[in-house]
Amino acid sequence: MTPVDPSVMEQLKEKAPQAAELLRQLANGNRLLILCHISQEERSVGQLEQDLGIRQPGLSQQLAELRQSGLVKTRRESRSIYYSIADERAEAVMAMLYEIFCKDAKVVTQRLKEAEAPAQPPLKGDAARFARIIPED
Repeated sequence: MTPVDPSVMEQLKEKAPQAAELLRQLANGNRLLILCHISQEERSVGQLEQDLGIRQPGLSQQLAELRQSGLVKTRRESRSIYYSIADERAEAVMAMLYEIFCKDAKVVTQRLKEAEAPAQPPLKGDAARFARIIPED
């Protein structure tokens, strides 16, 4: 087994709480639905309520949580407030989830297979392999 670079391990330890918090925010179905919807295009509270079928009190609570965690930003136009994604990490995760769950998952799987370098050594034991998904333009 290849030894892990201590600086890489230190960075992983430092970033783990941030990753856990992002995943905690995404673990709520309504917040995930809201993020997915606004990742496509900026939306007003009224549009979100109508499109997602989440009643205003619950929607406001979830939007406040997302705002507090820095995942969404707001823009006021007259009496309407518009929401959009504020965090690049959340935007990247939402793009990946959209590719997997909202498009053809077979295409994503094929792209992952193609992204694997042929010169990689075979996996041993419980080792895992990670791939980067690059959205097509």
